[in-house]
Parts: sequence; C-alpha cells; structure tokens
Amino acid sequence: MLGLQGDFREHVEALHKLGVETLIVKLPEHLDLVDALIVPGGESTTMGYIMKNMGMEEVFVERIRDGLPVFATCAGVVLLAKRITNYEQEKLGVLDVTVERNAYGRQVESFETYVEIPAIGKDPYRAIFIRAPRIVEVGKGVEVIAYHDGDPVLVKERKILACTFHPELTDDLRIHRYFLEMVKA
Repeated sequence: MLGLQGDFREHVEALHKLGVETLIVKLPEHLDLVDALIVPGGESTTMGYIMKNMGMEEVFVERIRDGLPVFATCAGVVLLAKRITNYEQEKLGVLDVTVERNAYGRQVESFETYVEIPAIGKDPYRAIFIRAPRIVEVGKGVEVIAYHDGDPVLVKERKILACTFHPELTDDLRIHRYFLEMVKA
C-alpha cells in the first residue's frame, strides 16, 4: 500500500477484511518487500512530488515494468497515466491512458452511481466519484472493464488495474478481490 498521502488506510482495511497482510510503503526500499501495490486516491501532484523527492519514482516505474501488479484508484490513475489533458504535473507514464483531472467537478459535485462490471459479477457496483478523473482515451493494450456514461471508469493494462472511483469507500470488496486474483495470476 503506497502510504505517502491519500486514503490508503481505507484500502488497508478492505485488504484486511480479505485476509491480506499489508505493508505501508513510504520509502523506496519498501518496494522490494511487496508482491503488489495499491496507489490510493488523494492528491496526485502531492504524491508525485513526494515520490520524486524521495527517489522513489524510478524504482517504482522499474518495478511496474518488471511486472509488479498495481491497483490505482482516482488520483492514483492520474499519477500512473501517460498523458494528462488539463494540468502539467509529475506523472509516471506507465498506464497508456489520457486523463482529465477533476473532470466531474469540484468536491461538492462528487456523486455516487451504480456501474455494471460483468468481470466481478452480475450485481451493479456502487461507485463513489470524488473529484474524479475522467479517462478520455485508452491505448491499444488497455482493456476497458467498466464504463459510466460512455467513459471508461475501470481499465486494465498488463498487471495494472485502474479505477477512477473509490471502491475502498464501500463495503463491497469485489474490485479488491478482482485485483487479488490478478496478483495470483
């Protein structure tokens, strides 16, 4: 669990409910101790700045390119994206998507909706969007797993799962379970 900033504690709680041991990654050398990593929602510019100043950025990108499974939510998607349309900031460029930051509006315009995600089951998933990014373009190797109003909201590329909403804020563990199945594979 990347624990530099953001709502990583909620992800840890979800993983504990699934019986998964977690480590809060705060230093570059912690990346050598994990089998997979979650990049939480929060403030992508702050996370990118901290990673760069700590010398974690290069190690992180190298581990992802070597096959480290990663699950990114909300701001984590912005941090991993190759392209950002409406803001110039640090990014890792490991996920072949173009994103628009805070695309659904300000904090007060946050919303909940139900999203169909056949890969995790037939029941709709309650998706919580808080200052969420919008994925406006996906590369050839990116699989779209779920849409909301025509926009991709859950995508997968190699061993990266990226979600523009906050599954850690619900009691529904299906997306975390889906990521764990990716890790096992």
